[in-house]
Amino acid sequence: VQLVESGGGLVQAGGSMRLSCVASGFTFDDYADYAIGWFRQAPGKEREGVSYISRKDDSTYHADSVKGRFTISSDNAKNTVYLQMNSLKPEDTAIYYCKIWTYWGQGTQVTVPS
Repeated sequence: VQLVESGGGLVQAGGSMRLSCVASGFTFDDYADYAIGWFRQAPGKEREGVSYISRKDDSTYHADSVKGRFTISSDNAKNTVYLQMNSLKPEDTAIYYCKIWTYWGQGTQVTVPS
């Protein structure tokens, strides 16, 4: 049972990137009562929630710091959740993790040079 993130890397400020989170060993429907979330942790800072999507009605929530720039979505057939990140800023540099219930992925590094 695991979550695997991918899609991170280095991108210039103002650029875009899409992160993916694939579940293996279970399906998101197995935890339909729980939202799926993207979190991030920058060096020297606490991990923070960035975006969430409800499995019940696909409603979404985005932190103020990313609202209007990031979009969370899911593809149930692929058991995958995405985080589309546009207009990236240096302050978006962090390790990005996905989470559902108590399961965390290993994280993927996103770097936006200043």
